[in-house]
Amino acid sequence: MIQKKICMLGGFAVGKTSLVRRFVTNVFSEHYQTTIGVTVEKKTVMVDQQDVMLMLWDLYGEDEFQHIRESYLRGSSGYILVMDGTRKATLDTARLLQQTVVRTVGPIPFVSIINKSDLQSEWEIDQPAIEQLREQGWPVFFGSAKLGQGVEELFGCLATMLLSPASPPRTCL
Repeated sequence: MIQKKICMLGGFAVGKTSLVRRFVTNVFSEHYQTTIGVTVEKKTVMVDQQDVMLMLWDLYGEDEFQHIRESYLRGSSGYILVMDGTRKATLDTARLLQQTVVRTVGPIPFVSIINKSDLQSEWEIDQPAIEQLREQGWPVFFGSAKLGQGVEELFGCLATMLLSPASPPRTCL
């Protein structure tokens, strides 16, 4: 079986753990506990009739006091950048994290998600900012860990990209 290490990256409290839990166990909890260090979860998905085990490294949130340890990124096959639609500052954090990954492990496949689409009326990340990300080649998803929207598609797209990184599937773009 193919195994791929995926890092979940984003600012503090953007929903990384909630997305992983929703994907792995289809559960959402309102009770928030800060990730300390890294938590690793596993889930096997089917891509082009091949089983792929995703090793999901849920890393603590990046903020002005705490920066990602580059050693956690080593060995990654891909990553997911998570932003909170209700906090525009998480977009800047995601951009910085993307640069850190490229500097540390090179240009590996990634997808991004603007989480909390259930609160879209409160979003601070606007359409021009989203279009700018897409122009820079970022696959941008919209989702809600709370409602389960976009979660399967997000992880499925990245898994597909990992097996054929030269040509991302159209559904990802």
